[in-house]
Amino acid sequence: MFWTRLISGVILVALSVFFIGMGGDILLFSTLVISLVGLFELYRVFKIENKIPGILGYIACVAYYMVLRLSHVKESFPQFLMNKEIIFVLFLLILLAVFVLGYPRYHSNQIMAAFFGIFYVAVMLSFIYQTRMLSNGKYVVWLIFLCSWGCDTCAYCVGKLIGRHKMSPVLSPKKSVEGAIGGVLGSMILTALYGVLFLNQIGLCGSKEILILSIISGIGALFSMVGDLAASAIKRNFDIKDYGKLIPGHGGILDRFDSMIITAPVIYYLAYYFGF
Repeated sequence: MFWTRLISGVILVALSVFFIGMGGDILLFSTLVISLVGLFELYRVFKIENKIPGILGYIACVAYYMVLRLSHVKESFPQFLMNKEIIFVLFLLILLAVFVLGYPRYHSNQIMAAFFGIFYVAVMLSFIYQTRMLSNGKYVVWLIFLCSWGCDTCAYCVGKLIGRHKMSPVLSPKKSVEGAIGGVLGSMILTALYGVLFLNQIGLCGSKEILILSIISGIGALFSMVGDLAASAIKRNFDIKDYGKLIPGHGGILDRFDSMIITAPVIYYLAYYFGF
């Protein structure tokens, strides 16, 4: 299991480096594919993965990413088509129509899950692409990984070494307060080292900017744990171990990207606010 998990992790990192390094439409398309797979995994929990609410969710996901792409050439399209809110309004209206006209074929929690999934998976993950599109996005986007996967790795190591106090004994018995602190500090240290290494490329002036980036990662790391535990809570509610088996040793897309789902928008807005 260890070697399977390690090899899968290395391949996943290599693919991430390639797609994010390429950026542009390649990153947009790969993020769309990941979002669709993640939606499928979530919808399968609610048993709508191949039913009308789920199919409408996939269509809404593709439409959202199309608008996201076209927003960069908005002068060629009517302004109202660039409004992402239209997608969600139409999606909700159609979902409610399906719910009412098909009643009692679908339960209300399935309809709510279909709508929730678009925000939880598709919109949140799209911030990986949106962060990459920032002026310094080529370098800042890696903060998403440093404060999600980096936090997860550091928290695991510190928790194994000195973890004593349970952080969430009912939801995740193996996670400790010491591990959580180690994860946050570890992501901040990794980001500081990253900032020093790419000081000139990111356009940093010195220690102040590196400190800001480290704080951004620390905040992102805190939210990454929320994302991890939230995904675990859903699985516990429905008594499942993993969302899928796509990634050997790791589970499904949502099992591997659960923390990044929450971290990506946090990093995007903080980086945008501080001018990175």
